[in-house]
Amino acid sequence: MPDDPKAKNEPKTKNEPKTKVEPKPKSVTYADAGVDIGSGDRAKERIKYLAQKTFNRNVLGGIGGFGALFRLDPLRWKNPILVSSADGVGTKLKVAFELGMHHTVGVDLVNHCVNDIAVQGATPLFFLDYLASGKLDPDVTEDVVTGLAEGCKANGCALIGGETAQMPGFYADGEYDLAGFIVGAVDRDKMVTGADIKVGDVLIGLPSTGLHTNGYSLARKLLFETAGYKVTQYVPALKERAGAVLMRTHRSYLHVIQKLVAAGLTTGMAHITGGGISENLPRILPKHIEAQVELGSWPVLPIFEHLQALGQVSQEEMMRTFNMGVGLIAVIPAAKFARAKNLLNRAEEKFYLIGRVVKGDRRVQYT
Repeated sequence: MPDDPKAKNEPKTKNEPKTKVEPKPKSVTYADAGVDIGSGDRAKERIKYLAQKTFNRNVLGGIGGFGALFRLDPLRWKNPILVSSADGVGTKLKVAFELGMHHTVGVDLVNHCVNDIAVQGATPLFFLDYLASGKLDPDVTEDVVTGLAEGCKANGCALIGGETAQMPGFYADGEYDLAGFIVGAVDRDKMVTGADIKVGDVLIGLPSTGLHTNGYSLARKLLFETAGYKVTQYVPALKERAGAVLMRTHRSYLHVIQKLVAAGLTTGMAHITGGGISENLPRILPKHIEAQVELGSWPVLPIFEHLQALGQVSQEEMMRTFNMGVGLIAVIPAAKFARAKNLLNRAEEKFYLIGRVVKGDRRVQYT
């Protein structure tokens, strides 16, 4: 019997495998990787107005462009030289994290950078910051930028931009890094380079407020590991809490520097930062010149004496690590010292006569 043609066309359903429907893969977002764009946007909105409060007529545009714009006033500068510097707050931030104190580190950063360019006679023009964390906290960000804005306002410069970066897995929870970049200007004929320093010039030191932003790795080791203090613990030798001493704000010397420069009273200035007096003062000395610094000619702050005692740190190590109570050294021609003394007294600026310039080998000699 011939095959039924209709039967040949009938679909075979018996024992046929069923087609599996695979689940749709989940769409991965930036948030899944740990970066909250929404949080970053909220933080930027909260800090935008802080930066705008520092603006002046030379700032062009606003916050949020690819590059910040600043006009160099042609009426102010005849032959302008741009002076720039970049720096960070360092491990002082570790103390800020423990205390939950984020406002003053912004001021620290601005003042540090301002001093670095002011010692060359420059006027600060604008500042940019870099704030990076594992997860951006809008409240902490606002505190930090509040300090940055206050520091800029006090020093007459504009906070015209910056970067807030979220880098999950790179920073521990609750921690961040903070750095900044400053640009200033000085007319070429008013630059202070140290080239005119001569034998017989005198050295005056202006007091620091504390460690400023340098030497914290050693200070933290001695206070919190060697001595075992807690950051909130009262230290009798210091007559205050350990954290409070370490968080004293890095001082700006801009206004006193401007007075000395305007009066033509200084041939060189050194900002005493990392490396202490031993490494910073030689940076401005000409060849065949050295500085004789008289130990005991200024009051060493209690924090430095206590740190030295805790670790039995040598005098040499102290002098090349900390500012030891002197945050700025200005070189004054001997014939102009009386005028400089009068100027500083009128400005109610404390200062110490700490040494003099002699023939030598571009170094600091302690006597």
